[in-house]
Order: sequence, then structure tokens, then C-alpha cells
Amino acid sequence: MANYTPKDILVTGADGFAASHVVNRSGFPKKHSLKFLIYGRTGWVGGLLGKLCEIQGIPYEYGRGRLEDRSSLLADIRDVKPSHVFNAAGLTGKPNADWCEFHKVETIRTNVVGALTLAEVCREHGLLMMHFSSGCIYQYDAAHPEGSGIGFTENDKSNYADSFFSKTRAMVQELLEEYDNVCVLRGRMPILSDLNNPGNFIYKITHYSKVVNIPNSMTLLDELLPISIEMAKRNLKGIWNFTNPGVVSHNEVLELYKQCIDPDFKWENFTLEEQAKVLAAPRCNNELDVTKLKTEFPELLSIKESLIKYVFGPNMKNFTE
Repeated sequence: MANYTPKDILVTGADGFAASHVVNRSGFPKKHSLKFLIYGRTGWVGGLLGKLCEIQGIPYEYGRGRLEDRSSLLADIRDVKPSHVFNAAGLTGKPNADWCEFHKVETIRTNVVGALTLAEVCREHGLLMMHFSSGCIYQYDAAHPEGSGIGFTENDKSNYADSFFSKTRAMVQELLEEYDNVCVLRGRMPILSDLNNPGNFIYKITHYSKVVNIPNSMTLLDELLPISIEMAKRNLKGIWNFTNPGVVSHNEVLELYKQCIDPDFKWENFTLEEQAKVLAAPRCNNELDVTKLKTEFPELLSIKESLIKYVFGPNMKNFTE
């Protein structure tokens, strides 16, 4: 296994034009240079992926087609001739997942029909599809109690469908498991070092009037998005919990924010019952087991270590200067 670190991938991109291969439907390897076709140009993750490709020198293009429109996807593949396809076009809802409760058909069209259509088209063309999904399909339970350190694995069935967003994510993941050309990346509560980005979990909780205080698995994009590109290079497949190891609570994150960014920052907590009164659908809280990802990438930092390295350490330096 190559000696890989997220920094190497993000900064140097030394093997940006390295040869790669996928297996076509006949079972024979097909070699070609890397070229990514990315869906989700206007989305947060899709935009960041494009920037990472530029840093690494990986040729890429954004898909023009709509996921549910098979003919437009075929046209994209014909025109781009990609080695891999990244799907970061799922609907999460704006300003939050409550949007999905009132736009169910649109959510189904993109998150279910679109994802399955793209997976099928990719399979027909011998292409690996990297599918960004969600780990918000579980809720702490008796077998996985809060604070126990026992996380949900990739093999655990979803035990949470109280929000329509989570319901569609769980549904399509179960179906995508049947495809041998798909890599599903299950992220949660994404965090980025850019604290001014409205999609950033830290931005969100620093702008809420009140927050719950529950430990959760979270995804530090500065570290994990480069890993998604490395996973494509390695042609990894199947379901992957795509978060940093361990959990962190809302209050722990806000304490770091207060210490490193804004010493005058204040916040209030409220209970899940109080939170439910202001939401159209409940939110899940869970810990994901990332043994599988950590085994493949042993240098992966815990969520708290990653927060210090990528978010609060650099921002603290800027603040003190």
C-alpha cells in the first residue's frame, strides 16, 4: 500500500496523472489515465472536488445532464470519456433537511431515481461511481448507546426514518449495495476549515440561537475529501462510513470556537424535545464505526485531532495575529 497522507494528496498531487483501471462488465481490466466526471457543480462538495482536482492536476469536467435523465448522462459519458464518476448531487435541503419534508417528489427524483440511474449507466460503461451519501440513517439505541463507543457499522441496517431525507438515503444505499461498481461514502455533519461557509456544521451551530449537546460522528472535509479521490484511484467499492473516528459534541465544538476564534461567543442549549418543536422532522444522533476506513487509511485522524489540525489550529493563529 502506498504511503499516503491527506496533505500529500491535497498539496502535492504527485500522482495526479497516474494510470488507473476499472473492471468492465466482461471482467477484464481497462486501463486509462484519470479523468473525473463530477455531478454537483453548484453544490458544496462538488465545488470542492473540482478545486482538489485542479490542485492535483487531475483532468475533470462537471456533468451537464440531470441525474434522472438517462439520455443526458449517456451524452456526458460520451463527451467526457471519464475514468471515474463522482456523484455529489444529492438533495440535502435548504436551509436544512426540513425542506425535504415538503418536497418529497423532488427529493425522490434526485436522491433515489437519479442515483440509481447514474449507477446503472456507469455500470454499463465499466465505470466506478463514487457516491456521496449520508450516515444520518441511524439513531442511538440499546445496542449502540450514546457514549459507549460502539458505532454502527457498514453492515448494520438503518434504524432511523423519522425524516424524509434520511428515509431516502437509507433506501437508495440498500439498493446501491447490489451494484458492483459503486462506492458509497456515508458522511455526517460536514465541517470545513472555511468558517464562513453556510454549509459548514460549525457555521450553522454558531448561528443558531440554541443547540442540542449530543456527541456525534462528523466528517472533516479538509481531511476526508482528498481521501475520496485516493479511494477512487484505488478503485475501492462498497459501503464506507465516511467520518473521522470518534465523536464530538456540539458544546465541545463551540468551546473550541470560543477559545480559538471568538472569546466573546456565547450559546444556549436546549433538549431534543425542545428542538423538536421548531423542526418539521426530528434529527438523528449517532456514532459510526470507521474501522473499515481507518484500516485502509491508518493515518486518518480522530475528529477532535482533525478539528485542531485543520480548523481551530490554523484559525487560532490567524485570530491571534
